[in-house]
Amino acid sequence: MGRLAQLVLITIILASALNLLTGTAGLLSLDTVVYYGLGAYAAAILSVNSVTGFLTDVLVAMGVTGAIGLLVGVALVRLTSIFFAVATMGLTISFHTTVLNWGELTRGPMGYRGIPPVRILGLELSGWLNSYFVTASLCLIALFIVHRLMHSFYGNAVRAAREDEECARALGLATRRLRTEVYVVHAMLMGAAGALYAHTNQFIGPDNFVLLESALVLTAIVVGGLGSLPGAVIGALIMVLLPELLREIGHLRALVFGLVLFFSILFLPRGVFSEVKALAFFRRSMQSSPWARRRRSP
Repeated sequence: MGRLAQLVLITIILASALNLLTGTAGLLSLDTVVYYGLGAYAAAILSVNSVTGFLTDVLVAMGVTGAIGLLVGVALVRLTSIFFAVATMGLTISFHTTVLNWGELTRGPMGYRGIPPVRILGLELSGWLNSYFVTASLCLIALFIVHRLMHSFYGNAVRAAREDEECARALGLATRRLRTEVYVVHAMLMGAAGALYAHTNQFIGPDNFVLLESALVLTAIVVGGLGSLPGAVIGALIMVLLPELLREIGHLRALVFGLVLFFSILFLPRGVFSEVKALAFFRRSMQSSPWARRRRSP
């Protein structure tokens, strides 16, 4: 149960980061495992070969994925719709092939074993409960960052560029720069999730970072609700927990799981918790907050 809970939280980080890019910015992406894997391998290589600490590994992973995300983002944000999706799918396939064959750096199909557990300020947090609290803390930080970006003037500008790029440019918005910034932020959050996964799982290999994993995270935000942060959380829970709940039915599990996803998309095309509901919920919560009431009072 402890391992499953950590996997849920890491998937929530990935889904919220992808929802910022695909849901809010409107860029259909299949490159989740690229930055997730880069973060994991950066943390594994540093911790095994240089005996660095967990926080250092997370920061380095975010720096590496942010730098690569900037280079890739500048090149790809000019693409739209299916062209962007195909380009990111090519990145995923190239990354998996590189990891599988660059044995001197990644250890090839053998993967990295013996990754040290989470260690903060010299204190080893090796138990599943300690690791869970670390994972939960990073998950809350990631959700807070995505929430602040989505529900702000910056998030409104990104949505404007998504809905009508020409109109947004006429209003003075640098649409490509906005999309590049969102792409970099999503890459850094996924890199942090990768470093977290490496230290909590203590083993990573090429099979952890295949195209199917990117598709599952994308499915999570579609089922939960594109552009909705609560939808990303709900979608991640469904994608991780539903297969476990269906484990008892054996070989029929994949069929039932697929049917559940099919009918959820068929009858809830905007997701379980759509972007409209999320924005309305946020506005109501802001209007009822003590800070808002103080501003309205004479």
